[in-house]
Amino acid sequence: MLIEVCATSLQSALNAQKGGAKRVELCDNLYEGGTTPGPGTLHLARKKLHIKLHVLIRPRGGDFLYSDLEFEIIKQDIEFCKEIGCDGVVIGFLNADGPIDIEKTVEAIKLARPMSVTFHRAFDMTRDPLESLDQLMLLGADRLLTSGQKNKAPDGKELIGELVKKAGEKIIIMPGSGINEENILMMHEFTGAKEFHLTGQIQVESKMKYRKESIFLGGLKEIPEYSIAETEVDRIRRVTNIINEISQ
Repeated sequence: MLIEVCATSLQSALNAQKGGAKRVELCDNLYEGGTTPGPGTLHLARKKLHIKLHVLIRPRGGDFLYSDLEFEIIKQDIEFCKEIGCDGVVIGFLNADGPIDIEKTVEAIKLARPMSVTFHRAFDMTRDPLESLDQLMLLGADRLLTSGQKNKAPDGKELIGELVKKAGEKIIIMPGSGINEENILMMHEFTGAKEFHLTGQIQVESKMKYRKESIFLGGLKEIPEYSIAETEVDRIRRVTNIINEISQ
């Protein structure tokens, strides 16, 4: 079994590594569902991490219907990740009427090789999950990140279990969203999944002393200005201890 930590900063990625994670998915702007980190973050991450480094390739928040210009950005980011030695990229493209955009997916997978390719939770927005899984297996994606078309993976465990059974050895089904030390054992036993995706985050209070509490640069009170979500070493260590016991 293996856990992949969704790390939203270089510090979170380093904390994940220290906690025993075998792989990180590095991203930014999790409040928008995640976007591609900047080149400085990626360069330093590749230098400082000895575990597997996968990178979310997503130029903006919102839907997964990308313009030609946005797709050019995506291809540039994939090329950059390959040049600096990343181990994998995480992608996802949909057509306007709900299915996977096969043309863009094929092109992105071909461009990414020999890196590993994960199709992300754009899958959870598709019209027909079983048909989409068939397409991803045919297209040769290595891995599918999914919450079972629910907001949280534990709520989608029935579909995830069905996907795992259908996928067999053709593609890895990796549950993500809401996975933690309290439910990972249940999710493994219920679905049969062997890779899991989680953040292991806590809120870290800002060291700012002077604060303007009435201004929200993100536009929403729910997005904190004076704390950040950061992966905690101890939470990752607890999860890795659980999966190590299962694997014995």
